[in-house]
Amino acid sequence: MTSLDTQIPSDLATTSEIAAGVAQFLSPVVRDLEALVVNGKQAHWHVRGGSFVGVHETLDQVVAHAQDYADTAAERVVALGLPVDARLHTVAAQSTLPQLADGFQSWQDTAAAVVRQIDAALVTVRAAVTGLDDIDLSSQDVAIEIERGLTKDRWFLQAHLAA
Repeated sequence: MTSLDTQIPSDLATTSEIAAGVAQFLSPVVRDLEALVVNGKQAHWHVRGGSFVGVHETLDQVVAHAQDYADTAAERVVALGLPVDARLHTVAAQSTLPQLADGFQSWQDTAAAVVRQIDAALVTVRAAVTGLDDIDLSSQDVAIEIERGLTKDRWFLQAHLAA
């Protein structure tokens, strides 16, 4: 018997039910994070006012982190054998993030709007944390990592609004 003929022990194999459950919770996370990437960049380009530099640079970090988190969540689903649909039209149709205002915005309005974007994404991520508890702990760990990071990004952005 060659190494190609060896079987994965059944207790280590992922079932189609586990993969489907993971995809059910992590796919919406991917779509919301991809929406946060696009909306965060839109906000980044259009922020104006006295705290422009701080908010502008913080938004760069929010976008970079959201892209990394989306990649981590998507790769988890794909590693379990299922595809993820994060095409632009799917993200636009299924994201839970609120509409972002167009055009130039004050730094205060921009920071508050992106905090609302992160808050909406956190609802989806926290649903994944809860839902994955009985399905797959490794995938739940991915959702917990994303929740921890988004919460930190929210804190950094919210700090600009503190009086």
